[in-house]
Amino acid sequence: MFTGIVEELGEVVAVESGDGGGAGPGPRDGGDGDSARLTVRGELVTGDARLGDSIAVNGVCLTVTSVEEAAFTADVMKETLDRSCLGVLRPGSRVNLERAVRVDQRLGGHIVQGHVDGTGVILSREPAANWEIVRISLPADLARYVVEKGSVAVDGVSLTVVEAAADWFSVSLIPTTLELTTLGGKQPGEPVNLEVDVIAKYVEKLTAGMRA
Repeated sequence: MFTGIVEELGEVVAVESGDGGGAGPGPRDGGDGDSARLTVRGELVTGDARLGDSIAVNGVCLTVTSVEEAAFTADVMKETLDRSCLGVLRPGSRVNLERAVRVDQRLGGHIVQGHVDGTGVILSREPAANWEIVRISLPADLARYVVEKGSVAVDGVSLTVVEAAADWFSVSLIPTTLELTTLGGKQPGEPVNLEVDVIAKYVEKLTAGMRA
């Protein structure tokens, strides 16, 4: 489990397609493989990383398969590639990194599983004096889980929803978020990973059972 509080901006070192073709175009750009292997540099998150540990990369929970020289490697399966935008990563891409939360830590954001529900696209950015309003497209099957003043994870960053419409929502980014996460540099047209509040999904299923 994670909290959506990014610990470090990491950098993708290598992307290997699951077809064994080595580094190069990712699975979404012509690779034939249905999986990938990512190597990501992050001095902080690898400081105490061990095999089998969980690290969120742009909000996607990945399992560490090796650690070497301040970088870790993780396998990415087809389901993850289909649900997220990890397939567009290239060597040099910056990524948000967060280690799994310990039970003795403060829950600074909200409950984030690292199980991405889908992707959105940055629609617009509106700079203000001390913050920035960002509007993001919202897949139809996720819209019912996103509510005004509710929580959502965007590329692994825990954010509060400012406005929620049928096919988009907006968030307000403070200077710290703009400076210390990838959201500071994302431009209109770029994809982002979305994870809705898991509590909303459980409530929906439980109340559906009561109505049946």
